[in-house]
Amino acid sequence: MLDYKFITDNLDAVKANIKNRFMKADAEAAANLYGKRTELTTNLQALQQKRNTNADAMKSKTLTTDERSTLIEEGKKLKEEIAAAEAQLTAVEEELLIEARKIPNMAHPDAPLGKEDKDNFEIKRVGEIPKFDFEPADHVKLGQDLDIIDFDSATKVSGTKFYYLKNEGVFLELGLIRYALDILQKKGFTPFITPDIAREEILEGIGFNPRGDESNVYTLKDEGTCLVGTAEITLGGYYSNTILTRDKLPLRMAGLSHCFRREAGAAGQFSKGLYRVHQFTKLEMFVFCLPEESDRFHEELRLIEEEIFSTLGIPFRVVDTCTGDLGAPAYRKWDLEAWMPGRASPDCSESGWGEVTSTSNCTDYQARRLNIRFKDSDGKNKFVHMLNGTAIAISRAIIAILENFQMEDGSVKIPKALVPYCGFDVINKKQSD
Repeated sequence: MLDYKFITDNLDAVKANIKNRFMKADAEAAANLYGKRTELTTNLQALQQKRNTNADAMKSKTLTTDERSTLIEEGKKLKEEIAAAEAQLTAVEEELLIEARKIPNMAHPDAPLGKEDKDNFEIKRVGEIPKFDFEPADHVKLGQDLDIIDFDSATKVSGTKFYYLKNEGVFLELGLIRYALDILQKKGFTPFITPDIAREEILEGIGFNPRGDESNVYTLKDEGTCLVGTAEITLGGYYSNTILTRDKLPLRMAGLSHCFRREAGAAGQFSKGLYRVHQFTKLEMFVFCLPEESDRFHEELRLIEEEIFSTLGIPFRVVDTCTGDLGAPAYRKWDLEAWMPGRASPDCSESGWGEVTSTSNCTDYQARRLNIRFKDSDGKNKFVHMLNGTAIAISRAIIAILENFQMEDGSVKIPKALVPYCGFDVINKKQSD
């Protein structure tokens, strides 16, 4: 959430930012409500001062009966006026909060303007796109032939967009988790296994919409809680309503969780198989830091993501995400898109890139909503900056590994760096019964 005064003082810039993000919010309404709140606060303070003056006058021992009666009546009237003023102020504050929460974070001045993936700006490529002497299969066929992924049984048991991992697929997931965790622990991240459920107010604080037809969140009926779509929610909420000491910052956290997403309307060639599912496992990075350090930590998170995928030998590109695809909390976001042969046309003339990670600098936007501050060296409480980044989303990493390391006989090589974690270097095609 943006600072109310900032919205008022920079109204034109805030309105332009809303337009550039293709979002619906009324900055002018928020600014007007902020002005009204200021006016009502001043009025309430004046009434409270009159009440204090009245109370002091009542302490006089020289008051006549008539004077005391007059003061009593004035006190009753002030009490009623104060109660009415407080109610009016509360109503305006609630309305202001609602309007202000609709306003997205300001975007980085270098974030590319645009609405869709095609408007993202590619900044680099890492690794060589594999060239096959055979027609490569997609991960759905590979998973079936290798007997490591079972979509049909999951659909029967749980519904569409669920899956079973089995045989070597289980050890592949566990190996990827431990591989990424080891990298993060060496870089000073504290590992967590987080809850898979969070309160609605925490989701709202992070910037997720837990209600409505457009929500991607599973809500638990009558519980006031939701299944989390990412450990960003549970890690970000860990220090809600907390004042941290300056010397405790930065805080680096790594959270392992299941992720649950409705993925309403997600269909088609590019959403098949493991790419968009209702449940998957993800290792998330999260940083709380001083405001002046958030750009540096954003770079650090992206470089960690690059390290994980480059050491796995998976080709990828890095894109600077356009304003319309940032999401409300992000000031700037970088995505890593891995090459996935199953998404490409046979001659590679059509893109085969698929997002595998993202990292966002959310500045103090989430911290204001969750009330997470630090005591600065000047003794004042200030809002921290909060950043998040995907270390590894297991389902999409599995897609990239299966499709990039497949061999002509239908088997799949395991990336060299991952072999010690899996215990095998190849997954062989299973013989048909």
